[in-house]
Amino acid sequence: MTGTTAEPPEAPLVDAATAARAVAAGALLVDVRSDAGRAAAGDLPGAVVVAKTEVARRFTPGGPDAVPGLTGRDRPVVVVCGSPAGSAPVAAQLLAAGFTDVVHVDGGFPAWKAAGLPAGGPADSTEP
Repeated sequence: MTGTTAEPPEAPLVDAATAARAVAAGALLVDVRSDAGRAAAGDLPGAVVVAKTEVARRFTPGGPDAVPGLTGRDRPVVVVCGSPAGSAPVAAQLLAAGFTDVVHVDGGFPAWKAAGLPAGGPADSTEP
């Protein structure tokens, strides 16, 4: 067909417990919430904080500003935002960039915290 555009890739939406198991198995936990969102709700211990506007630059393996520990596009990635509406575009962007194993959390950070998974409170929130 001519004149059609390909649908952007869609990353699987997983529950918080599934996401935590992926992180425990070596997936990179990425928090794309704003500074204000993290300050108000709390932080994710061990997560790499990446602004949504910086995803392309920070997820270039071998690039000067690449996320630490990112050696290739085959490393599993778990994206967390305040809700799936915030994480879905980032996860899709990573898939479109060639990352092969990307998921995002159904319910976002509130679901992660409600599941009893490691999370700092608002007073514990610090910039990494």
